[in-house]
Amino acid sequence: MTGSSRATPVADLVQQARDGQPRAVARLISLVEDRSPALREVSAALSPWVGSAHIVGVTGSPGVGKSTSTSALVAALRAQGKRVGVLAVDPTSPFSGGALLGDRVRMQDHALDEGVYIRSMASRGHLGGLSATAPQALRVLDAAGCDVVLVETVGVGQSEVEVAGLADTTLVLLAPGMGDGIQAAKAGILEIGDVFVVNKADRDGAAATRRELRSVISMTDRGDGAWKPPILLTTATTGEGVAEVVDEILAHRAHLEESGELRRRRLARTRREIEALALTEVRSRFSLSGDARLDTLAEQVLAGDSDPFAAADTLVESL
Repeated sequence: MTGSSRATPVADLVQQARDGQPRAVARLISLVEDRSPALREVSAALSPWVGSAHIVGVTGSPGVGKSTSTSALVAALRAQGKRVGVLAVDPTSPFSGGALLGDRVRMQDHALDEGVYIRSMASRGHLGGLSATAPQALRVLDAAGCDVVLVETVGVGQSEVEVAGLADTTLVLLAPGMGDGIQAAKAGILEIGDVFVVNKADRDGAAATRRELRSVISMTDRGDGAWKPPILLTTATTGEGVAEVVDEILAHRAHLEESGELRRRRLARTRREIEALALTEVRSRFSLSGDARLDTLAEQVLAGDSDPFAAADTLVESL
């Protein structure tokens, strides 16, 4: 990459991304991940072009086949002529800070398809199954003209509910023989799932897992009584049942639009994003690292002359 290409103006990068150039999309997402000084300019340039993509979260426990299912969904969506983006979040090593980014490896079947853009992102220690920069990366894929963007979460277990706040439709994957029906009831997964999929349906116990889920869901008040989450059986390795999952995802999008729920979800999502950015800015402005006042107050609390709440009040008043 030459020096002049690195200096490509943000507006030109956005236009190139709009024209379907994958390298421009990659560079914009890299600016997002690296928290570049140009990030504000990127966000402003993307704003007129976002809001069309259907964001679909794909989550579930490790071993249920999220990557294989995501790849199968891409194929089914492409068969319908949809332009597809995939944002696959991989866990970051707490020791090296690196990530394998193996999801891209597992989706090589789509590597040469110009209608598919696949990006792996490291979680970089962010909890909830996502990367902290995922919302801005989604804006890039949205502006680049993707009809559907699939967001595959890390796969860390019961804490993966943050994706529901990021997606229009949340797809929850389970598998027979893993106790997932019970785990879902404990983890709050039932509240976030819009479409449930029991993958690896060629294994014994798939029908029982489906019945168990249906029973538990029937007792759950989800707050959106007009939509009854379907429970589908798939075998992602062969593609069996995947077309039906795509049909339900698109049906849910239609329901969201007709009921006004799509606007409500996106408004709540945008509020959270603005709040997170504002809090990050406030923290950076009021960084207390190395502040002598904090050290003095800590000594007072440690000596028993004050307590943490009183010390915090004193510190805030002095800012």
